[in-house]
Amino acid sequence: MEWSPEAEAALKLVPFFVRKRVRARVESEAHNAGRNRITLADVKATQARYLSGMHSEIKGYQLDTCFGPSGCPNRAVVSDGLLARLETVIKRADLLDFLKSRVRGELKFHHEFRTTLADCPNACSQPQIKDVGIIGAAVPETTNEACSQCGACTDACTEQAVAANASDPPPIDPERCLNCGQCIRACPTGTIAEAWRGFRVQIGGRLGRHPRLARELPGIFNEDQVIEIVQACLDLYKARSRHGERFAHLFQDSDFENFSRRFCGPVI
Repeated sequence: MEWSPEAEAALKLVPFFVRKRVRARVESEAHNAGRNRITLADVKATQARYLSGMHSEIKGYQLDTCFGPSGCPNRAVVSDGLLARLETVIKRADLLDFLKSRVRGELKFHHEFRTTLADCPNACSQPQIKDVGIIGAAVPETTNEACSQCGACTDACTEQAVAANASDPPPIDPERCLNCGQCIRACPTGTIAEAWRGFRVQIGGRLGRHPRLARELPGIFNEDQVIEIVQACLDLYKARSRHGERFAHLFQDSDFENFSRRFCGPVI
C-alpha cells in the first residue's frame, strides 16, 4: 500500500504505542474502499474513528514483538514458542475484566499491562520502557579450535567485547558483551561458539510524566523461567492495582530485590 508523504508525516505524530494499530486500520479501511494509496485525509478520518472507539480496542494487555520471524538477520534466539506461551499466560490472567473492575470510566491504552519480546539486544520493540521486557541472548564462549586471526569477530562486535589478534583464543570481555551472537555467526573456524542461549528480563519500565528505564534481573533465563517471572509480575500487579495504575508504578526497589533473590540468587 502506497502512502503519501503527508500521510506518513501524520502517522509519525500518532503515539508510538498505537501507531502500528492505526497504520493497519488505515490500510484496511482504504483497501475495503478500493483504494491503493493512503492520503492525509484517510489518516485523519481513521484516527478520529479509532480514538472515539478506543475503549472497544482495549484487551487488557499489550504483547509486542520486534521483526522476529519476518526475517530479521540479527536474531540471537528464535522466540516464536515463547511468544505463544506468553500470550497464553497473559490471557489466562483475564486482565480486561480485572481492569474493568478497577478503573472508573472507560479504559484507555495506558491502562494495559505491557510486555514485549525482542529477539536481540537491538531491542526494536523497546523492552526498556515496558512493564516486562524480554531480550533474546546468545552467550559466546571460546573453544579449543585454533583462531585464524581473521578479525571477523572484532568486525562483527560493535561493543568491542572481542579482542582478536591478542591471543588464541581471543578473549571476550563479559562486561562489554551484550550476548547478541554476532561474533558466533561471524567466526569461520569455530573458535567462538555458542555456550547457551536464553533471555534477559527487564522489569518496570515506563514513559509518561515520570519516566523510568526498566531494571534488568541478573542472569540469562530459559523459557520456563521467563514464564515464571512474568507470572510473578502478573500476580503482583493484580494484588496491588486498585485503580488501573501501571505495573511500573507498583513495582518497587524492594520488589526488584525480592525477584532477584527468588529467580537469580543474591542481587549483583
